Amino acid sequence: MHVRRVELTDFRSYERVAVDLEPGVSVFVGQNGMGKTNLIEALGYVATLDSHRVAMDAPLVRSGAKSAVVRCALVHDGRELLVELEIVPGRANRARLNRSPVRRPRDVLGALRMVLFAPEDLELVRGDPSERRRYLDDLLVARQPRYAGVRADYDRVIKQRNALLRSAYLNRKVGGTRGQDLSTLEVWDQHLARHGAELLAGRLELAAALGPHLTKAYDAVAAGRTAAAIAYASRLGDALPSDRPALEAAILAKLAERRVAEIERGTTLVGPHRDDLALSLGDLPVKGYASHGESWSFALALRLAAYDLLRSDGIEPVLALDDVFAELDTARRERLAALVSDAGQLLVTCAVPEDVPASLHGARYDVTTGSVIRVS
Repeated sequence: MHVRRVELTDFRSYERVAVDLEPGVSVFVGQNGMGKTNLIEALGYVATLDSHRVAMDAPLVRSGAKSAVVRCALVHDGRELLVELEIVPGRANRARLNRSPVRRPRDVLGALRMVLFAPEDLELVRGDPSERRRYLDDLLVARQPRYAGVRADYDRVIKQRNALLRSAYLNRKVGGTRGQDLSTLEVWDQHLARHGAELLAGRLELAAALGPHLTKAYDAVAAGRTAAAIAYASRLGDALPSDRPALEAAILAKLAERRVAEIERGTTLVGPHRDDLALSLGDLPVKGYASHGESWSFALALRLAAYDLLRSDGIEPVLALDDVFAELDTARRERLAALVSDAGQLLVTCAVPEDVPASLHGARYDVTTGSVIRVS
């Protein structure tokens, strides 16, 4: 798979730009603030319907414009597919495949498989559990796009169930009738358990599959200094069943156990939205113990592990490295270059061309405000 062309209209700093791309290495060179990351962000949005830089869509639309459009032509197994996304803050986004509208934007997920590593990924190691859950779920959807629907269904149930619990909590505070407010809670319990078990099963399978790739990637990046490992950390406990009916039963049992606490706090305390991914180096957790260099290497290894896992599934994703080489010493740069040199399509951004190892030769684009020009 590779991106043949990307066109942006009113996306971030670009009023309008079109860039033709080829398989192999493409290096985008520009000073900070010129818009090179915006190109990578736009492709990442097509791949995940999310930005790796901001939580809301509004910053993606150029100042003064009402909407932004990302259009990209993808080539896979000799066939071309055109994906178009219109981003409209405050309203439902729209999507098209080969110029035909699709019912929901998430129907385009899977068209572009992409693994993106950026400085923000340090939050995978140092940030909140939500960052690690997002990493798992995005990769889950990249491998099996049907999980986009599972995520959406689960998020909808949590939203509705939290609204019910919150209403009961507030009603209880003013002396209302709590039982009346919670009359449908058992129905939402069943929905949560069903969708939650499906999402949890997918995450457990994914974490197990990722483990060997993560260990290998960290060993390659950090030159074998310490063994890296990951493990799924569920609030349901350590020894979880692998089949979905048993997971559903386990969620229902835990919901019953935490019912009083949920009512007292007015929020859902059970389910995969409360879980984490445990990261470790040797016998120690990465968070709180790893140095800056170790944390950076671990974050990079998480992305490389995702890339290798997709490739082992028979998927050749696009790989993007956004301002990565500037953060690495010379030895790590060379090791990383050796690891990614055989990528089907590798997109690299940098402010200083000399930061990119010479072994990653390919097309070069100069990026200035509102302009992307190929120079070699």
